[in-house]
Amino acid sequence: MSTPTATSAYAESFTVTGMTCGHCVGSVTSAIGALPGVTGVEVDLPTGKVAVTGTESLADDAVAAAVAEAGYEVAPRAVTQLPQAGSCCGGGGCS
Repeated sequence: MSTPTATSAYAESFTVTGMTCGHCVGSVTSAIGALPGVTGVEVDLPTGKVAVTGTESLADDAVAAAVAEAGYEVAPRAVTQLPQAGSCCGGGGCS
């Protein structure tokens, strides 16, 4: 398992499905850790959450490809719509 360093500028999280044991965690950690710019990978087996730190932002498809090569799958990220500027709830009806 990699440990984040002081030079890490980016932190991203992913959810990986299909992991069932420590060997799975090691495979995912190695696969993501081999990507250019990655300085740290931490995997939480029970939740499937993977925290990645690096010197540059990672493309989702690069992470998904590395994880797929290891035999697992990255779950799609949820997209949250932020409120529009000037509106407290995004609905535009606030005063």
